[in-house]
Parts: sequence; structure tokens; C-alpha cells
Amino acid sequence: MKVLVTGVKGQLGYDCVNELTNRGHEAVGVDIEEMDITDADSVNKVIHETAPDAVIHCAAWTAVDAAEDEENREKVRLVNAVGTENIAKVCKELDCKMLYLSTDYVFDGQGTTPWQPDCQDYKPLSVYGETKLAGELAVADNLEKYFIVRIAWVFGKNGKNFIKTMLNLGKTHDTIKVVSDQIGTPTYTYDLAKLLVDMIETEKYGYYHATNEGGYISWYDFTVEIFRQAAAMGHPEYSQDRLHVIPVTTAEYGASKAVRPFNSRLDKSKLTENGFTLLPTWQDALDRYLKEIEF
Repeated sequence: MKVLVTGVKGQLGYDCVNELTNRGHEAVGVDIEEMDITDADSVNKVIHETAPDAVIHCAAWTAVDAAEDEENREKVRLVNAVGTENIAKVCKELDCKMLYLSTDYVFDGQGTTPWQPDCQDYKPLSVYGETKLAGELAVADNLEKYFIVRIAWVFGKNGKNFIKTMLNLGKTHDTIKVVSDQIGTPTYTYDLAKLLVDMIETEKYGYYHATNEGGYISWYDFTVEIFRQAAAMGHPEYSQDRLHVIPVTTAEYGASKAVRPFNSRLDKSKLTENGFTLLPTWQDALDRYLKEIEF
């Protein structure tokens, strides 16, 4: 199978290309230099020339706070909404599968009940959420052969993420405040890439949610475990004796430009119902990830 992967320079696109190659598929990874998704002609030309059996669309504007800035809003819409629609239209023309990565930010993040993948009670609270939802609708409106996979709290080897930020802060601070009232589950791109390739090898189309297993936690819980594992790996600077993590509410932490969802719990039972293997626990994923990176 030949698969075109957008956003190959990002955390997930990078891992998807590796996973496809490892399984013997022909992976064609592109980023803005090879295909500007906001330019319909560029998308049309590259996808037609590649003639893939499937497209895994990882490219996106993911800087959530910067998306709120007035000068960025049109660019965010072009990338997340228009760019996705451009790809969906060409996939329809070529009758190829499309897998689109979305986010829990399409919901309002209220309550404590895990969001179901087929829930259509969309109430995005941010520009990022609004534009990712527009991307979802563009895929669903144009195609029948599509997977829409919502993920949350993503970390991977290739790029910036919460774990790297915390590890860097931990080296220079003895006290760190982390929000404890936003609840969800981390997603390791290495594990997610395996699932995404599993998906495009099937025709079990539709909406899915995918994060690592291991239960729902807060960002505070995640940070405590990051430092615990790092200290256990021989980095005493992250030990509880030296570094204190203090839980605070979102209100106490201070306002960010974009509203963050309190409830990022995603129900993943549809994966097992369709015969897909669930991702390993986030604790196990974190352990493997810390062994992969230098810190």
C-alpha cells in the first residue's frame, strides 16, 4: 500500500512514516516545502502525482494559544480547515482513504463523562477547536472512506511537548506549579502511529478516540510521574527531595489565551469493538519515551 503522510516533520507524521516503512508499505512523507496544504493547486498536483491508496493527514496548526491572536486566525483557518478540505476533495476524486487527526477541543470540556467518538455535541471554546472541527466536517462531508481520530495530550520524540517542557523546567526550578483540574490521558505518537497504520489497513471507517490506556489523570499527576521516573533513571535533580510539584487550579495558574478543556476524557471502547488493539498504558509509554530521549 502507498500512503501519503502530511506533516512529516511533526511528532506524529515522523512516527507514522517509520511505522509504515517498517511494515513494508510505501510511505511518502511531505511537509510544507513539498506540499502547501493551504494551496489547492499544490495539494492537487502532489496527491495526483503520488497516487496514494491512503492519506494520513497529520499536518495542523497546533499552537493553541497563538491561534487566538488576531493576526494568526486566518492562517489557522487556512491550515486546519481549508487545508484539510483541499486534501479531502482530492481523496474523493482519487477514491482513496483518508485518516484525519483531530482533538478533544471540538467539545466544550465540561462534566466528567468521557466523550464518545460519535458524539456530535460540538462546542469548541477556542480558535484551534473551531478550526479542527471545521476540518472534521470537511472530511465527513466529502468522503465515505474516512477515519477521524481524536487524540489528546500528545508527546513524541520529534518536536516540542509537555514532557520536554517539564524536564527543562525541573532542571532550573525547585518548585513547579501544575494544574490539577484538567483531566485526560497522554498519547505517545510512537504507539499511536501503530494504531493508525492498523486502521488504514482496514475499511472500518468512522470516528474514533485514541490515547494511551492507564486511566484518566491531571497534568499535575502526569508531572509527578514524569519526575518520579526520571529520578529513578538516575537523574537526582528530579527527586522529591529537591523538586516540589504543587497542584493548582486553572484559575490559580492564571488565564491562557485559549480556553483549555477541563474534561479531556476520551472513550476508546469503539477501538476494541472494531478489533483494534488498545495502546499500552501511559506509564509504560512514558518509561519507554524517557529512555529514548536525552535529558
